Amino acid sequence: MEHARTTDVLIVGAGPVGLSAAAELRRHGVRCRLVDRLPARLPYAKAVGIQPRTLEIWDRMGLARAALEAAVPTRGQLIYVNGREQARIDLVLPPEVPYGFAALPQYETERLIEEYVGGLGTFIERGTELLSFTQDEDGVTALLRTDSGAEEELRVPYLIGCDGAHSTVRKGLGLSFEGGAFDEGYMLADVVADWDMPHGYGVRSMHRADDGSTDDVLVCIPLPGNGRYRMSTLVPPELSEQGADRGPAQGDGVAHGLQSGGAPELSHIQAVVDRLAPTPATLSHMRWSSVFRISHRIVDRYADGRVFVAGDAAHIHPPTGAQGMNTGIQDACNLAWKLAHVVRGEAGPALLTSYDAERRPVGEEVVGRTVRHATKGIEADPDDPRTIMLREAQLLIGYRDGPLAGSPHGFADAPQPGDRALDCTGLTEPVAAYPSRLLDILRGRTAHVVLLYGADAAGLAEAAETVQAELLPPMADGTGPDTVAVLAREAEPTGLESLAVAGYRDAAGEFARLYRPDGPTGFVVRPDGYLGTRFPLADTVAALSEYRAKLSSLT
Repeated sequence: MEHARTTDVLIVGAGPVGLSAAAELRRHGVRCRLVDRLPARLPYAKAVGIQPRTLEIWDRMGLARAALEAAVPTRGQLIYVNGREQARIDLVLPPEVPYGFAALPQYETERLIEEYVGGLGTFIERGTELLSFTQDEDGVTALLRTDSGAEEELRVPYLIGCDGAHSTVRKGLGLSFEGGAFDEGYMLADVVADWDMPHGYGVRSMHRADDGSTDDVLVCIPLPGNGRYRMSTLVPPELSEQGADRGPAQGDGVAHGLQSGGAPELSHIQAVVDRLAPTPATLSHMRWSSVFRISHRIVDRYADGRVFVAGDAAHIHPPTGAQGMNTGIQDACNLAWKLAHVVRGEAGPALLTSYDAERRPVGEEVVGRTVRHATKGIEADPDDPRTIMLREAQLLIGYRDGPLAGSPHGFADAPQPGDRALDCTGLTEPVAAYPSRLLDILRGRTAHVVLLYGADAAGLAEAAETVQAELLPPMADGTGPDTVAVLAREAEPTGLESLAVAGYRDAAGEFARLYRPDGPTGFVVRPDGYLGTRFPLADTVAALSEYRAKLSSLT
C-alpha cells in the first residue's frame, strides 16, 4: 500500500469514475491513493450501459476483452405507447466502429476495473472517508478518517473528487451545482422476466393520458443472465405515501440517486408490468430493488487549483441513453494523462486548465440532451438516425474548439485536430500473417503517438527521424513519442523493412479512406485517443513545434 510520501494524487470515491482515474494514472506511472467511505462494493446494477467509446478506451488499456466476456450486447430498444409499438430503434453503427453497445451491471464494471488497478499495485482503501481538505500553491492537505476510526492527515500534490452526487470535494471547493430535479420518484429493480420479448432489446412502454401527458412508464434494460432485466418505473401511490420517494439520500438538497426509504417488493414491479408490458410477463428472482430520484445539475467549473471533480461530482442527469457513467469515465481519462504529464515534469501545471475547457462543454451537452430525451423521448430528436446513434455511442465527442487542438489541415470533412482518432482495419506488417486494427497498434501505449502516412518509404523514414528529434512532448526519461509509419496501399510492401520505426501497410485502404490524408500526412494521437494535430509531412517540424507550443503555452 502506498503512503503519503509516495503519493502524487489522492482520489476520493472508488466507483467506475474513481477507478478509471486510478487505472489511467497508474498506467502512466503516477502514484495514487484511492479511498472510498463504503466498506464494500454496492451490489446494485445502477449504471448498466457501456458505450462503444468506453470500450475503445478500455481497449487502449487492455481491459476490453474482460469486459466483453462479462457483458451482453444491447441491440436496440422497442418503444410502446398505450400498448402499441411506436418505434423500433436498432443500435447499428458504421462497420469501422470496432465495438457495439453493451450492458454490464455497475458492480461488474467496478470489479473489472478494480482488478485491473490492483494488478498495477493500487488497492481501494475501504471505509476511509475524506473529512476535509485545504490547498495552497504547493499542494493539498487532506484529513481522512480510516476504517479503524483514526484520523490521518495526508499531503498530496493533487486531489480528484469522484465521490458522486453528494460530493464532499465539490462542497469543499464551494462549486455551484445549478439545475433542478424531477418531481417523480422511481422504482428500480433487478429481476428475471419470463416473456417472449426479443433478446438484447430494451423496452420502453408508456401510457399517455387524453391530454398527451405520460402518466405511467416502464423501462427494461437487458442484463447478463437468462431473462434478467433492470426495470424502472414510477413509484406507486402506496410507497409514495410512506415517503419512500421523498428527500435526497443526504441532507444537501441534491435529490439524486438511490433513496434510503423502503424498497419496493416484487409485487410492486409485477403490477406495473401487468399494466404496461407489451406481452404477458411473470417476474421472479428479484436480486434487489430501490427507490431513486433524478436531478439534473452541473458545476460551474471542473477544477479549482490543484483539486478536480469528475463524474457525478461534476454533473448529474437522467439515465436516458446510459450517458452518465460513460461520460464520467471519459472525464477521468481526459484528466489523467494531463496530470501524468504534469506530475512527471513534462508539462506545466496550467496544462490542467484544459480539463475544464474540454470536458465541461461535454457535460453541459449531455445534461441538456438527457433531460430532453427523458421528457420527450429519443424518438423526438430532430437529428438524423445516424447522427443520433453516433452521439449516443459517444463517438462524436471532440475538442476542436479546445485549447490543445492544432491547426486544421487537408479536406474539411476529414478527421481534424480535436476529433476522435478513428479505428480502421487491414493494417499489415511483414511478420504477422493477419491484419491488425489501428486499436491493436495503439493498445497499451501511454505516450502521444505520431502516425506518418505516405507512399514513399524513404520519405516516411525521414519524417520519423524528424519526429524523434523533435521529442513531442519529451518524456521524463528523455525519450520521444511513439512513432508508427503507415505505408499507402499502392506502395511496395518491402518498403516497410527499411523503416527504423514500427511500420504497417494500409493493405485494405481503410486508413486512407477514413483519415483522408492529403498526400503524405502526419497525425498526432493524444494519450486519450483524440487527434492533437495533423500536418503535411513536408511541414513536420513546424507542425510539431506548433503543437508543442500549445502544450507549453499552458505552463
